[in-house]
Amino acid sequence: MPSIAQSPEIGEPLDPLPREFAALMRPEIPGLIKEIGVEIERAYPVYAHLFNGPHSDAIRQGVEQALAAFVDRVDHPGTKSALRDELLRQFGRVEAYEGRDLDTLLGAYRLGARIALRRAKSIGRTYNLSPTLILAFADALFAYVDELESLSREGYSSVQARAVSDLTALRRKLLHLIVAGPPLPRATIAELCQEASWELPAECTVVVLRPPATGVLQARLDRDVLADPGLPHPHLLVPGPLTGARRAMLDAALSGTPAVLGLTVPTAQATHSLRWSRRVLQLIDEGVVADAPVVRCEDHLTTLWLLSDPALVDQLARRELAPLDGLSGTRRERLIETLRVHVSTRAPAEQVGELLGVHAQTVRYRLRNLDNHFGDRLLDPDRRFALEAALRSLHLHGRKPAP
Repeated sequence: MPSIAQSPEIGEPLDPLPREFAALMRPEIPGLIKEIGVEIERAYPVYAHLFNGPHSDAIRQGVEQALAAFVDRVDHPGTKSALRDELLRQFGRVEAYEGRDLDTLLGAYRLGARIALRRAKSIGRTYNLSPTLILAFADALFAYVDELESLSREGYSSVQARAVSDLTALRRKLLHLIVAGPPLPRATIAELCQEASWELPAECTVVVLRPPATGVLQARLDRDVLADPGLPHPHLLVPGPLTGARRAMLDAALSGTPAVLGLTVPTAQATHSLRWSRRVLQLIDEGVVADAPVVRCEDHLTTLWLLSDPALVDQLARRELAPLDGLSGTRRERLIETLRVHVSTRAPAEQVGELLGVHAQTVRYRLRNLDNHFGDRLLDPDRRFALEAALRSLHLHGRKPAP
């Protein structure tokens, strides 16, 4: 337990808070993020679609960075956070793009600060901290909120400063609104399209870029491509499918920036294309999908489906592999791997043996064992399909099925 909770003399803030206080605050961050999200959605319903839309990860990252940077500063005074600064400026830019008054965002910041102060008071009671320390925390916290507000004002002002006739700003706003979901009324989109001199396509293709995307040159993009490469999670929207000419244009504009090419979908469903493409990028980071300068989402639809709900896959695997629960670990794993190759290839024992690196006779022996354990289950098309889906999902993620 940190020394701050043990000393009866503790409470006089040092510069302005004792560094030990950070050790008490840091474990509270995950729960605080959830509580702040719930309270802000309740107080400001306008943010509900952002917290649950395609930008939800960036928003949560921004909140986490803001809280963690405050704790880091208590632990190590003078600590800077370039990522936090950029995310807070982006919050301000989003407010401007969506046409909201900045007071709404600033009110959300102050609400978050009040929730954090409430949590600090609870910590104070738990560890018998002095009122002086909690007051010092409150002063430091609200001074910190002023700093966050200043950063968001910078982002907000940077958008507002552009003239309404600035097509780049209008098209960035249009991009944000199209992919945000749920779809805006067609009349609203049509009006924005007219202002931005942009024709709303029947279909579009979203391209997700790996940040930072500073190498993407706006001048090399076709004039009708919507883009904002400066976002924390940058992406482009290309009208229509990716023809050969479009691919050549993208290759030149990307300048080596890694990208995931999304599916071509009706423009009203652009948010789904964005979500799937970002998931592929995440699977690349996890080592599930092979990395490459350009990856097509279309090539990994089955993987996306099978890994859409890992917890549900675990439950499915536990049910379908229950007949093997009584076996020892090594024997069970060998039978499961043989079963996976057998049900997915429908190949004869000789070919299964080649894939597993064992003799065909060994495969036949294992298949007889599997027949004894599963009985008619392997003949039932529905059960066989469920079994194959579970085994493929576990294999993709490199997880061993739990007994």
